[in-house]
Amino acid sequence: MKYYIILLFLTVSLTSFAQKVEKDGKTYEVKKEKVFLDGKDVTETLNLEEKDAILKQVATILGKIKMQEKVQKASEKLEKDKKKAEKARKKYEKLKKKGKLSPEDESKWLEKLEKFTKRLEKAKRKL
Repeated sequence: MKYYIILLFLTVSLTSFAQKVEKDGKTYEVKKEKVFLDGKDVTETLNLEEKDAILKQVATILGKIKMQEKVQKASEKLEKDKKKAEKARKKYEKLKKKGKLSPEDESKWLEKLEKFTKRLEKAKRKL
């Protein structure tokens, strides 16, 4: 849970402010295709190669942020699936212990548990 909060804070802070890129010892800020150096717009003064290099660095940073968000969503889904599977397993065990499962019901419960197990494995592979 602590990691989710840190990741969320990092994501919000990086996406809400301008992207900072360091190139040739200078720190540039990029806001919507405009490049700033020390608060001044230097988009027009940069040559095309420098501008493209800076924008590519920003694109890679944004790509990493998006991947982190996808990983976070996948891990949250994995946690939900784990909880559902554990609840279903406990309920199955409880009903089985009380002797309230017919052979038909037991096969249905085993199929449910198998589906949850497959879903968990699939989510783990995605991570």
